[in-house]
Amino acid sequence: MGRSQVGQPLFSSNSRARLDKPLRRRYMPGMSDRTDSELQFMKMHGLGNDFVVVDARARAVELSETAIRAISDRRRGVGFDQLAVIREAADGIHLTFYNADGSTSAACGNATRCIARYLMDETGKSALSLATDRGVLQARDAGDGLTSVNMGLPQLDWQEIPLAEAADTLELPIEGGPVATGMGNPHCTFFVDDAEAIPLEEFGARYEHHPLYPERTNVQVAQITGPDRIRMRVWERGVGVTLASGSSSCATAVAAARRGLTGRSVQVDLDGGTLWVEWREDGVWMTGPTAHVFTGVLRPDFPEGPA
Repeated sequence: MGRSQVGQPLFSSNSRARLDKPLRRRYMPGMSDRTDSELQFMKMHGLGNDFVVVDARARAVELSETAIRAISDRRRGVGFDQLAVIREAADGIHLTFYNADGSTSAACGNATRCIARYLMDETGKSALSLATDRGVLQARDAGDGLTSVNMGLPQLDWQEIPLAEAADTLELPIEGGPVATGMGNPHCTFFVDDAEAIPLEEFGARYEHHPLYPERTNVQVAQITGPDRIRMRVWERGVGVTLASGSSSCATAVAAARRGLTGRSVQVDLDGGTLWVEWREDGVWMTGPTAHVFTGVLRPDFPEGPA
């Protein structure tokens, strides 16, 4: 089993059945039999917002922060914006999300859509429920290869987002007057004249750690390009610049509607493609394409294998 430099296991598994029994093949189509010391995973993405997904329904899998960071390395590992673990729980299928720096996130919209598509293909269902730390989310097949997920009602009160102190979430006391929104994770949306002109690497890093956000924040720069169309770029906390973000798209759509800049149904154009977001009575629905790129296995000596 792979170990970190301090001698701790990078990942461990406790099989619910025999230790020499391979992971149930139906969960990882196309995989050959592997030992339980190897970690099987899927690489998925939604508009270039990419994920490593571990299906842990057949056996328990625990990932250390060291392992998550190592897997996230795009040169020495697999690379991802977020890592998601699928588990069976009392409330059904439960998803746990990790950022590239090893921190957790209660919500990840595009990963939820990717996993929903995977499970719908597996079961033949056109709709299902997925439990997350954000709550139970509803997903459905939207047709034409698109998948929709209801990300739940937005959090608009400063304590729910959360902010460090009471503030007007529609216009924060920060230069540029951004909007604060919670979608199970905190967001800070700046409306700008030209989203392309913002040096996002510098801008995002600066505001991710703003003292008004005690849990750090995702940062969006958004440009209104039509009555119901938004050009948006995103910096994700614990990750950096990403090609897309589902929860950020939802937060930006809610912020634009609250400001009266758009209606409640918008097209969000990101660096990686387009999502469609609709803020309804039952929550914020997000629709877009997904892709399952490949399925792979991490060697038991990862990351200490040959360079």
